[in-house]
Amino acid sequence: MQALHVLAGPRARVHLRERGLRPADVAVVPAAAGGPKGLALNALDRFIFGHWLPRAVQTVHLVGASIGAWRMATACAPDADAALRDLAENYIEQSYPHVVGQFPKKRDISRVFAELLASGIGPHVAAILAHPRFRLHVVTSRGRHLMRREGRVTTPLGYLGAYATNLVSRRAVGGWLERVMFSDAREPLPFALHDFRTKQVALDAANLLPSILASGSIPFWLDAVHDIPGAPRGAYWDGGITDYHLHLDYGQMSDGLVLYPHFQSSVVPGWLDKSLTRRHAATARLANVVLLIPNPAWVEAVMPHGKLPDRADFKAYGERTLERQRDWRHAVAECQRLADEFAQLVQRPSIEALPLV
Repeated sequence: MQALHVLAGPRARVHLRERGLRPADVAVVPAAAGGPKGLALNALDRFIFGHWLPRAVQTVHLVGASIGAWRMATACAPDADAALRDLAENYIEQSYPHVVGQFPKKRDISRVFAELLASGIGPHVAAILAHPRFRLHVVTSRGRHLMRREGRVTTPLGYLGAYATNLVSRRAVGGWLERVMFSDAREPLPFALHDFRTKQVALDAANLLPSILASGSIPFWLDAVHDIPGAPRGAYWDGGITDYHLHLDYGQMSDGLVLYPHFQSSVVPGWLDKSLTRRHAATARLANVVLLIPNPAWVEAVMPHGKLPDRADFKAYGERTLERQRDWRHAVAECQRLADEFAQLVQRPSIEALPLV
């Protein structure tokens, strides 16, 4: 059974059919929020960033939210293949001090996550910021007004307000939360961020790690990160809240493709849109996007419990940490098929892709 499915927007489908896919075609790589689901893309990441994209010379913009920001920052390390391998293993190994039968406290999860980032990305901060070709962009969600600081009462009320407002309009959520993107200052993104209330901040050595920590700080699971250096004061949370799957306006780009390793066929705009299926459909913004996803039938056939790793596994496995780790390693090993099939695919002079839906 084929493991890898390729979906593409209309412009990208024509390109693939007429010219195939070369490293020099890629201008942007997005990386979605999704927690443990990102493990399914590890082998693809290792091949793309460690072996395939280095064959070209153009600038490539890497845009990530939550686990996607961690993946994209790691991809900028000097040895991307080894660094991404270590990321997967460290993610699988994560565990938190807690009382048996109780879920770990937010502060303990935040502390362990910060330690993982410091050990995995900390040694490469200078190299990431000076990468000769890759330009990193880290998406965070900054609270406004009632949510400007994290609070036991104000934060739940703020997110309740954001949820209710989002039912009416995604743009209206900007009254509660704004997108703050920490970006490599050497080159701007090749598309505008006009779809949602946004601020951009220059990435530097002082804010790289805090911005990635904030981008992965899931509300009510981890503590917000406050007052990131060089950025507006306030509480910063998971970038997936405003940009769950980074459904940005790539279609306005004048040149280049968007290569998007993803774990599902839809590109959902914000985390609050998960249940609003009317917002899951492809739009003109994705015209030049090439989406690489695991075949759902293959996932059901070969993955432990017939699904990709996900955040619910932490509760489902409970104290059976070794069993969870075993199953997640099995999933990562099976997903080597995705990288192998992609490596074969890019040898072809013509590629037929399914349309985005």
